[in-house]
Amino acid sequence: VVDDALQGITHVVRGADLCDNTARQIVLQHALGLPTPRYLHVPLVRGANGEKLSKQNGAQALDLSDPLARLREAAAVLDLPDAPAQVGREACLTAWTQAWAARFGPTR
Repeated sequence: VVDDALQGITHVVRGADLCDNTARQIVLQHALGLPTPRYLHVPLVRGANGEKLSKQNGAQALDLSDPLARLREAAAVLDLPDAPAQVGREACLTAWTQAWAARFGPTR
């Protein structure tokens, strides 16, 4: 909590399995007079056995020799539209962010 405040952390994105810790951290931040970041808890990615994919459960690290290929695989898992092969990372990320926001963003 203190290190986040000292580093100026304003947003925290982490797995839904850490939701219960967030409330404790917010109480502690208020008690210490520290700023409270915005929190977002995302669903866990699970393996075929139902366990979350993580180092502590022996999940293998991603092969990052072709980052765009990994991003395309992640987009497919999230049911995001495929981007043309000649499009770079930045264009893909922009398109996927817009597609995600259109599907799940707040309504106004």
